[in-house]
Amino acid sequence: MKYQPIIGLEIHIELKTKSKMFCSCPNLSEEKSPNVNICPVCTAQPGTLPVINKEAVGKVIKTGLALNCQIPEHSKFDRKSYFYPDLPKGYQISQYDMPFCKEGFLEIDSKKVQIRRIHLEEDTGKLVHPEGTDYSLVDFNRAGIPLMELVTEPDLNSAKEAREFAQELQLILRYLDVSGANMEKGEMRVEANISLTKDPASLGVKVEIKNLNSFRSLEKSIEYEIERQGKILSSDKKIVQETRGWDEDKEETLSQRKKEEAHDYRYFPEPDLPPLHLGVEEYLNKIRAEIPELPQNKRARFKEEYNLSNEEVEIFTQNKELSEYYEKVMSELRNWVKEIEIKDKIEEKEFFKLAKLSSNYIISDLQGLLKGTFVEDESFLITPENFGEFIALIYKGKISSKIAKTVLSEMFLRGEDPSHIIQEKGLNLMTDVAEIENIIKRVLAKNEKAVSDYQDGKTTSFQFLVGQVMIETKGRVSPELVQKIVKKLL
Repeated sequence: MKYQPIIGLEIHIELKTKSKMFCSCPNLSEEKSPNVNICPVCTAQPGTLPVINKEAVGKVIKTGLALNCQIPEHSKFDRKSYFYPDLPKGYQISQYDMPFCKEGFLEIDSKKVQIRRIHLEEDTGKLVHPEGTDYSLVDFNRAGIPLMELVTEPDLNSAKEAREFAQELQLILRYLDVSGANMEKGEMRVEANISLTKDPASLGVKVEIKNLNSFRSLEKSIEYEIERQGKILSSDKKIVQETRGWDEDKEETLSQRKKEEAHDYRYFPEPDLPPLHLGVEEYLNKIRAEIPELPQNKRARFKEEYNLSNEEVEIFTQNKELSEYYEKVMSELRNWVKEIEIKDKIEEKEFFKLAKLSSNYIISDLQGLLKGTFVEDESFLITPENFGEFIALIYKGKISSKIAKTVLSEMFLRGEDPSHIIQEKGLNLMTDVAEIENIIKRVLAKNEKAVSDYQDGKTTSFQFLVGQVMIETKGRVSPELVQKIVKKLL
């Protein structure tokens, strides 16, 4: 490419708190009835005063610590002045020169993307435009909800990198439980700053794309903007610094307004809120202790501890609850391996086999039964102990893969242990070789053509005959044993 794309992101995240940022109204951004979660403070009635939400401050700092940020000893809130119909005060309480977190980073594909700052502010209300009318309505339910803003340095160089950064950040926010970060619900909103340059040491003229509400929109809009700016520069014209929107249907960016500078907002310290002293080690250590294992660490550990493929590791990393269930199952199986006294390297090898077997059944069969529900739901009846026993029965050859599907379905419906289900339904594997041979002889006698085809060199007939035996025995015979006997008899 003739020009180097330089991309920075500004990401707004609604925090998961009980109440709003500066009042005691419920933080319920999905409330459908308009203007029910409001009070004199969040609608800016004269004489009202804000009070800082301590929970929101703690969640911003937790995010900053997880993203390797410095936490300054002192911080404060500021007034950001601008007029918009859904901003009841005529200004927003935000942070300017003393944010809660600064100078962090997030690693994406071995590349460190620097984070300039993470600060806290209040969200605005919401404008509603009734179809077929020439007016707008204002819903203040969202006004005053704690809104965290993360700003990266312009370290990204492609639409793909920007998307990967936003996706990894969303995952971290969910692990930290600071936000649901659902883009389709507006809990996480991304703005992208894009410029093109021939010299990476200097930035080009920046264009901002506002309010991107999906990862697809983020990637597509940046790709479009890189192409648009490239054509302008190739024609020896100049890029206009502006704010643009993304038209999802036309898949193009549209000019909205000239870009404001910081001085346009007339920032000054918020007079109704005190400055904050954050650098208390006891306070920061308490927050650090609440940070769980993060996605990057989990990927590395699952790879080493369970010897899973990259695809399996990523599925479990993306689905935190499923991975926690998997680990409980593996804890049961680890104890079982020890009980049967398999030692040293052999024990590790057998454990890895069990880890793979468990992963296969959880990712494919169990998720198929769940059909979009979750293992932490009350309706989910299979305990980790019972699932571990189920895997051990397969591993020991007590049930075939065909029978295993039946047993797992029954466990899912009834919540009973697998041994009881196998006993009740007579699903134990047949072990009498003479009896199995007799069944196979009957199958071969019924399928003379397939036998003849096999003896003429058509090897596909062999699998057909094995399949017929499995049908005849209702899956109650080990497929390996069936293959061995069929081959012998043929």
